[in-house]
Amino acid sequence: MLRRHQRSLRAQFLYFRALLRRFRFTFAALFILVFGGGTALWWLELHSGAPVKYSRALVTAYFLLFAQNIGEVPDIPLVEAIYAIIPPLGILSVAQGLVQFGFLLFSKQRDDKEWFAVLAQTMTDHVVVCGAGRVGFRIFEQYQKLNIPMVVIERKADAPFVPAILAAGVPVLIADVRSSSALEQSNLATARAIVCATDDDLANLNIALDARRLKPGIRVVIRLFDDDLVAKTREAFQFESFSTSAHAAPALAVAALDPAITNSFEMGGRLLVVAEVVAGAGLANHTVDELRIKHQLSVLQTSGASGVPLYDPAGSTRVASGDKIALQGTLQAWQNFRASTQSSRSRDA
Repeated sequence: MLRRHQRSLRAQFLYFRALLRRFRFTFAALFILVFGGGTALWWLELHSGAPVKYSRALVTAYFLLFAQNIGEVPDIPLVEAIYAIIPPLGILSVAQGLVQFGFLLFSKQRDDKEWFAVLAQTMTDHVVVCGAGRVGFRIFEQYQKLNIPMVVIERKADAPFVPAILAAGVPVLIADVRSSSALEQSNLATARAIVCATDDDLANLNIALDARRLKPGIRVVIRLFDDDLVAKTREAFQFESFSTSAHAAPALAVAALDPAITNSFEMGGRLLVVAEVVAGAGLANHTVDELRIKHQLSVLQTSGASGVPLYDPAGSTRVASGDKIALQGTLQAWQNFRASTQSSRSRDA
């Protein structure tokens, strides 16, 4: 809580400083009107035979910003022109600047790019997620569950998932992710990793290379549609490259073979599956260790009559009839298990 409060104060300070930079032209105009106008008044009156103090000339120019005259107007054409020009310019600059500055300072609009950039600058050990499409949004959801800080960069302000990400308090930088300035605004220098999850392979490669240039050694995870590029980028750049189609293919293929299989993936050239099954009489009173040794399947989770899941149960945990159990192992081990349980059911029948 204290760290979050400190981060909020730092964000407020940085945002205030960013606003000052944003209104630098307004401040420059006011400076020119006061010091430039005051100096001109002092010089003109000095050479007209009616000299005034320089400080008084500056004070006169300052009050003229608000259309307030503190003395008589000398009968000098150029001085009269200055007296006529400064008030409208001053009122315009002051009014516009103060209204915009106050509005941005206190409201912190959700679409204010400076505020999100400042929030990003307060983060450390975060993950930069490039792309707020479907994949980027799923990544955001996972990081939310894991309580991992992140900054999202999205090119389109009207992207459908942007409002949901903003509602969660995550900074979203609306910028071209292929621009290195966008990566700098995301505070890449203190990030732990970057995930390139746009729907454009070339854009993802550009982002990844820019990230490595700005911060050599940063962990780069990149989504690619071209399967050939996956192996090449891993070998050439040591990127963690993933093909969404290659990852989805095993799950789709195996799910068509057995509806009990909920997930599948390849590891070390072997196809591993995760499946859920309701324990029948043949599995009742077996321990988790016995299932692992006999069927070469690991029990990831059990759920009894209460419906409360028990994750990573101890090896001595016994399975009761009617328990729902999640198993993980090779496809061959799962098929052997299914065959043995089905044969035991037929014998019992």
